Amino acid sequence: MDEVSSLLHNIAEVCRHLFSSQELLETLRKPGFMAAAFIAINLVVFTETGLLIGFFLPGDSLLVTAGIVSYLSGWNVPLLLITLSIAAIAGDTVGYYIGRRTGPRIFTREKSRFFARDHLVKAQQFYERHGGKTIILARFMPFIRTFAPVVAGVGQMNYPRFLLFNVCGGIGWVVSMVLLGYCLPAFLESWLRPVFGPAFRIQDHIDKVIVIVVLLSVSPIFYHWLRGRSKRNRKPPDQMAATAIADPVAIHAGDL
Repeated sequence: MDEVSSLLHNIAEVCRHLFSSQELLETLRKPGFMAAAFIAINLVVFTETGLLIGFFLPGDSLLVTAGIVSYLSGWNVPLLLITLSIAAIAGDTVGYYIGRRTGPRIFTREKSRFFARDHLVKAQQFYERHGGKTIILARFMPFIRTFAPVVAGVGQMNYPRFLLFNVCGGIGWVVSMVLLGYCLPAFLESWLRPVFGPAFRIQDHIDKVIVIVVLLSVSPIFYHWLRGRSKRNRKPPDQMAATAIADPVAIHAGDL
């Protein structure tokens, strides 16, 4: 019983530091925290990708931090990659069935602290432009990755096709983010120590590293936003008027 209580306490401790990369890194590296860390990280990945309330969770930064800790503390990297991939795939599957069961009604929900309708609409618009491959692309885009599988479910996307994109995107996202974090210490330290001195350690600058990673991960959102805005500005007046009165949450069957 004491072991279970200690495990739950450690999981809560990890979750308490999710939004501070430096504190999270120090917590994950504590002796005896590996089991709790594995459970907490998998729960966060599942919640962010599968439940609408998880859109605010730090998926990218958490995976990169887990990769850095794996390098520094000797975690079982293959086990981490396998469990996280399963959590990501399962999360998108749950999101798909939430959308499939709730249908268009979900778009009419009022925005609240735990629901962001704007993100859902943006995911739907992104889905309309890119079709099924959105399930893969959205993995690397905060907020959109939470809502893209829901949109696919609302649009009644063929499940075997969705599952293919889901598996590819889930594994690709987890492996790339974790291994990025795993490789960063050796790469950056060998490159930056000649500049900043032999005492330079990547773990002392984890916040800066995470900020760069997050900026890179959200850059596709800004790119597509700027591209879409540029296209709208080039539309003739009659076409812009037609777009303005179109149903903002319609799903085009041809894109499924």
